[in-house]
Amino acid sequence: MTRLTYRFRDASLAQLALTHRSAGKPNNERLEFLGDALLGVVVAELLYEVHPNASEGELSRLRAQLVNGQALAVIARELELGDELKLGPGELKSGGFRRDSILADAFEAVVAAVYMDGGFAACRETVRNLFEPRIAAIPRSSKDAKTRLQEWLQARGLPLPLYELKDSRGEDHAKTFDVSCEIVEPMPIHAQGHSGSRRAAEQDAAEIVLRQLQELKK
Repeated sequence: MTRLTYRFRDASLAQLALTHRSAGKPNNERLEFLGDALLGVVVAELLYEVHPNASEGELSRLRAQLVNGQALAVIARELELGDELKLGPGELKSGGFRRDSILADAFEAVVAAVYMDGGFAACRETVRNLFEPRIAAIPRSSKDAKTRLQEWLQARGLPLPLYELKDSRGEDHAKTFDVSCEIVEPMPIHAQGHSGSRRAAEQDAAEIVLRQLQELKK
């Protein structure tokens, strides 16, 4: 993991963190569980410091924006974790090293591996280094796409959007969801989002509708 600032003393921990369940046992599932909790704590601490006047609800929304599967997959790609993943033949053939869910899980496992190797202080420093610039880049009033779309429509007295699950496919650990978002006013717009979770797919679809609404103003 050449792009990670932390250097492992126990290389086997780093290798375990990058071993997907499809490659057999031992794999990174237990580390993923631990890493998810560690990320939540450190990112929550950062947000608490950076936004001293934010409400609990706003802090929760910002944390969800920073540690969802898509956001963690972006970090995993920046660290080039996909190049080092150990996958089973099926996942290799299907391009699992590019899949958001697998990359996000691997990143969580790496966070836990740093904790196991160097302790909480090392883990905290590693996570903070990765997330501080991301938190600084988020506008203070940042809201997710579904909230922004709902508020846009409510401000104009228009009907709220309708979200509908169109399809879900893939194995339980690597599902893809197709969700539609439809509005009827101020003009009919229908968009479809695709992601590794239903909630994220809804956000993608809402973002597309918002962009189309913004085009109406031009």
